[in-house]
Amino acid sequence: LPLNAAIFLACFLFFLVSLLVTGGFAIDATSGAIVTEKLKYLRNFLAMPLVLVLFLAGVTGVVYGIASAVFGKGTGGIWFSGAGTILAVLSLFMVAGFNSTPYYPSSYDPASSLTIMNSSSSLFTLKTMMYVSFIIPFVLVYIWFAWKAINVSKITEEEMGKEGHVY
Repeated sequence: LPLNAAIFLACFLFFLVSLLVTGGFAIDATSGAIVTEKLKYLRNFLAMPLVLVLFLAGVTGVVYGIASAVFGKGTGGIWFSGAGTILAVLSLFMVAGFNSTPYYPSSYDPASSLTIMNSSSSLFTLKTMMYVSFIIPFVLVYIWFAWKAINVSKITEEEMGKEGHVY
């Protein structure tokens, strides 16, 4: 874990610094055109302080989770790392899509870049996502029920010794 954590932290730090100091794409408020802007993602963090706080909390959670897994006893670090990962990635999505930023920019044809306004504003898309949102809880309940049904009877050594498939 210490070697993997060191490699991850080095790569993440490189990614974060390069993200904050490079230019990004922005939507011009007057014309609606996609233009390049210096330090766009750093400016997004500064323009949205709540997102910055969520990101810092997420990074702190990941680092604390790694440190508690390396230096502590038990498996409690997974909870901090998991929650921190969710917060950090969610805030990176917000920085990439909010504040007049195309979340999927096109370097070939900037006018074709995907923004929140031009990719999710159709009634069809909104209805589809609403139906998907209602289906997900049923899928989770099905997974839980199937897992519980599979775990009712444990596999025995006798079953493992038999040739062929039981299913």
